[in-house]
Amino acid sequence: MKPKALPPGFKRLRRNTFIQEHVHDSYQSRSKPVEPAVCPDCGALFHDGRWQRLPAPPEARKELCPACHRIRDRFPAGYVTLDGGFLRAHHDEVLNLLRHIESRANAEHPLQRIMDISHDNGGITVSTTDPHLARALGEALHRAYRGKLEFHYNPEQNLLRVHWTR
Repeated sequence: MKPKALPPGFKRLRRNTFIQEHVHDSYQSRSKPVEPAVCPDCGALFHDGRWQRLPAPPEARKELCPACHRIRDRFPAGYVTLDGGFLRAHHDEVLNLLRHIESRANAEHPLQRIMDISHDNGGITVSTTDPHLARALGEALHRAYRGKLEFHYNPEQNLLRVHWTR
């Protein structure tokens, strides 16, 4: 039996091909939680299709938010590495700036948090739950103190590495 002729410019679809995902983030849920849902760890409320900082109603279901899931698994989405002589001289001031930027971002986007701040060899490494927060921290440091700022994004891991030095 002969296949049907197709109009000019059309091709047959192959049904045996595998479509590859562009970005795979295992911490991004495939479906939205049933509303209202509250995170038992941080108290964020899933309402109107997104996680927000609102008071939770008593009938809200308990469901772990993606940021708390990342924190429990210790699997950051962003790293900010800071070093240089300026950092050693203004250590507390720089940390205050980082905490301030985090609190501003977290007020609007509760999934953007600093997971950990570690000190090593005179430098600081900040891990974040969201690559957007890592970028915001790096840009805030650059705006406030100048210096050299570099971004390295790995799309396969959905991971942003930011390096600031001065």
